Amino acid sequence: MGSADTKPLVVGIGGTVGGPSSTEHALRIALAAAGEEGYRTRLFGGEALARLPLYDPRAAERTADERDFVAAVREASAVIIASPGYHGSISGVVKNALDLLEETARDADRPYLHDVPVGLIATAYGWQATGSTIAALRSIVHALRGWPTPFAAAVNSAQTKFDADGGASDAAVVEQLRLVGRQVARFAPARALAPSFTDA
Repeated sequence: MGSADTKPLVVGIGGTVGGPSSTEHALRIALAAAGEEGYRTRLFGGEALARLPLYDPRAAERTADERDFVAAVREASAVIIASPGYHGSISGVVKNALDLLEETARDADRPYLHDVPVGLIATAYGWQATGSTIAALRSIVHALRGWPTPFAAAVNSAQTKFDADGGASDAAVVEQLRLVGRQVARFAPARALAPSFTDA
């Protein structure tokens, strides 16, 4: 698919404040699968998300971290969002990052996530919050005009443990996460063939 610099980009968004978490480990597995399909990948994990100020739509200027994040999403051919389930929904740092995409609202070529395939991952200590977190993510992606991929991965972190080598204690969970990465990678070329926003 060309040199590393010209390969299409998949951006991963997710994690928790305070270092690598189950959510970030899960996201890395999905991104690795997208990379194996020939894509560049970039991760905005918990540490990067924690550096983003609370989104202020009236701010006259954006920080370097905010500009970098928005620029990466603008370039992305596909996105994967992973969130822990906090009180039945997505975490504050993930929501804050997604709120920042309001900066793309007036983009002529592609406002928000228009026609972008978006993979979804939810992790929680128990099954109940994974379902409601995925539902919340789907609603947000629809509002941002993106296309959630058919499969979303739900990870019960009470049962599945991740390791620093990019693996997990449950092979079936690893395969589910890899499926998320493969789906966004395979749907991204279809987006490139679709009519542009300005042609619609």
